[in-house]
Amino acid sequence: MEEVVVAKFGGSSLADSKQFTKVKDIVTSDKRRRYIVPSAPGKRSGDDHKITDLLYMCYQLASHGINFDEVYSIISKRYEDICSDLELDLDIKEILTDIKYKIQEGATRDYTASRGEYLNALILSEYLGFEFVDAKDLIVLDKGDKLDLEKTKKNVASTLADIPYAVIPGFYGANEEGHIITFSRGGSDITGSIIASGVDAVLYENWTDVSGFYMADPRIVDNPRHIDTITYRELRELSYMGAPVLHEESIFPIKSAEIPINIKNTNRPEDPGTMIVSESAPINHLETITGIAGKKDFTVISIEKTRMNEDKGFFRKLVSVLESNDVSIEHMPSSIDSISLIVSSSEINSKLDKVIEEIRIYCKPDSITTYPEMALIAVVGRGMINTKGTSAKIFTALANNGVNIRMITQGSSELNIIIGIKNKDFDKAISAIYEAYK
Repeated sequence: MEEVVVAKFGGSSLADSKQFTKVKDIVTSDKRRRYIVPSAPGKRSGDDHKITDLLYMCYQLASHGINFDEVYSIISKRYEDICSDLELDLDIKEILTDIKYKIQEGATRDYTASRGEYLNALILSEYLGFEFVDAKDLIVLDKGDKLDLEKTKKNVASTLADIPYAVIPGFYGANEEGHIITFSRGGSDITGSIIASGVDAVLYENWTDVSGFYMADPRIVDNPRHIDTITYRELRELSYMGAPVLHEESIFPIKSAEIPINIKNTNRPEDPGTMIVSESAPINHLETITGIAGKKDFTVISIEKTRMNEDKGFFRKLVSVLESNDVSIEHMPSSIDSISLIVSSSEINSKLDKVIEEIRIYCKPDSITTYPEMALIAVVGRGMINTKGTSAKIFTALANNGVNIRMITQGSSELNIIIGIKNKDFDKAISAIYEAYK
């Protein structure tokens, strides 16, 4: 059976005609690259605009009865210039006019936003000589607008079985009524993963503008070490804690199939990138620490109650207060007589007084203390479970750099250690941990 590689190209990889040329060279250099998933055009420079942002603006203006011709003309020119530069025989103006009319007539927000990927896929399919297959005919969402992976995989397998080479737009699918539904921002990663799963690909390539993952954020640490190989679980931990590059939800459609992911750089295709593999795959160089990532702006609600463990309904009542106020709990470290709720400040800020009062009434704690402006840093690596002194090394590095640790938690898998610090110490803490392990 012929091997299949699915390749997804991000917005920076398809921002203009020069980038399209690079993409064609990459795709045609390996005949296994049979199914291509494009994002909408991204920024060409720092002061440029992403096409998806402009489409959202068009929808916003149209939904309030405001003329959006000026914004839409920017979108049209970008696509017309790409087609002109590539000398394509595609009536892009007619397609753009039809989309504009639908937006004027009340097209949904999801439909409007999805047209960036739709148009780029039409252009790329014409340029590559591949068949265009609309994602709305492949990707199925249920009544709650959640991905129905099993139906989708069957659709993908049956539809693409007779199509040897195709371009499929990222970012959206359709519900049972046929209405366009978009994924969250960055959702083209999810589309690529879904297609790779459906065609049983040997590899899913995710092409972007960086050569894979780094041990720490290059905006904080100068020239951080490149990560050659990382597992799905390590990636999810780092992605959740803010590491850039790959949409964390894109892991799930291919994780069970154990399809490896290769993060590659469109502008430096010769670079090996980062391979993302299953936990069962061997890693030649098993480092103690794989990566460091973090997020700012959390609030910690610290609750103390003597003999808390004897109050059998205490945790249920506590969690129900947060649930009834629609506040998600990020972490919940505890001891014999105390527990801390770590929540996003953006979720809790307007509700904090109400939540605290309800905890007092419902749970009857001895005391409640809040700590705003907290940051969480995750130190991730499957090598930690077999390495003595990992925690001591991290804590010593932070202490030597004057960083006060406010909270520590570690999962039972020993895959990561999460440390709570003040927002103001965020960059210093990441740099200190990196220097201890580089």
